Amino acid sequence: MAEHSDYDVIIAGAGSMGMSAGYHLARRGVKALLIDAFDPPHTEGSHHGETRLIRHAYSGDPAYIDLALRAQMLWEEAEAESGTELLVPAGVLNLADSSVYSFAGRHAEARKRKVRTEHLDAAEIRRRWPALTLPDSFEAMYEPEAGYLYSERCITAYRQLALAHGAELLTNTPVLKVTAREGSVTFHTKNGDYHGAAAILSAGAWFSSLSPFVNLPIKAVRKVVGWFGSTPAFDAGKFPGFTLGSEQGGFYGFPAISGAGLKIGRHDTGEEWKPGEPLAPFGSRESDEGDLRRVLEAYMPGAAGKLLKGSVCKYEHTPDEDFIIDRHPVHSHVLLAGGFSGHGFKFSSVVGEILADLAVQGHTRQNIAPFALSRFDNNARLTEHIPSAGNNDNSNLYWRESQ
Repeated sequence: MAEHSDYDVIIAGAGSMGMSAGYHLARRGVKALLIDAFDPPHTEGSHHGETRLIRHAYSGDPAYIDLALRAQMLWEEAEAESGTELLVPAGVLNLADSSVYSFAGRHAEARKRKVRTEHLDAAEIRRRWPALTLPDSFEAMYEPEAGYLYSERCITAYRQLALAHGAELLTNTPVLKVTAREGSVTFHTKNGDYHGAAAILSAGAWFSSLSPFVNLPIKAVRKVVGWFGSTPAFDAGKFPGFTLGSEQGGFYGFPAISGAGLKIGRHDTGEEWKPGEPLAPFGSRESDEGDLRRVLEAYMPGAAGKLLKGSVCKYEHTPDEDFIIDRHPVHSHVLLAGGFSGHGFKFSSVVGEILADLAVQGHTRQNIAPFALSRFDNNARLTEHIPSAGNNDNSNLYWRESQ
């Protein structure tokens, strides 16, 4: 089998996190190779479907807010360098039934970090967005400086920039096996073996295919999104991105962009998927359209029109829905980035920077302590779960969403 020249860093998985890491490494002069089983951007991971929300007033560990603010800066830099519109500051309206969820903690953390938020009661929500039919039990946290990213454009921009800075990209090449010894990592592929002094594994929902070299507590889950015919009240420029939490579950969505219809997905629930298994297409389950349509009919009837398009993607859940950004427990020159649990895309710009920091400097100025793999050690076999609807625990991270 062919042997290939050595690299400073090899990245396995060139989706959102991997492509960003490749860019940040290449711009620092690092000899980097990205390997992907497909040809990014593609539909086999978690980055397709046109758009992802980017918000700053986050739940969970306060480190998320700091990372979101840095991510915003880096997206703006990538937008300027690539000359491509990546980010739309459309605002994000976070809606919730107060019997299910309270935004109080997120407002408090946002104030500490000077992130603008507005608390709205049901009457004010209906006044600003009359097309919403919300009962008086609803409240909202509006983030006027948030918005959404064009996800596939983001991957394409980072790909072009990484290659322009000297990175190499190997597409349609699954990694068959990974081996490591001190100071070296080898990726075995159908095209031969590739050697690097260090490595980054960012395989997303495909992480289990890298076993036994690494075994992470990650479960891949099938998720669906749909685009529905909607009235002009839900058009981009008039309606913001949104999240919605109710007894029906946790949802997220986007205004109708260029006539494509309002986009909505469900963050909780889902079916486990494993690499190599077929991924059931949209519409193969009654709930694919049914769950989305029911919430639209209840709260956004003007966006409950004809189903215009449906799509399927994958989440990669950790047991606590926090990320894993750490070193391999045995091979310290191998970095791990996974378990982004359906709310990670917005952070990919800064996660790539963090991975480059760790690979080049050995440390990063960002707080990544909450994402240490060791947090699972004392509770080693945490039962992996898919968040359920109706949980009144404010720490339940399905309210973070990412789409």
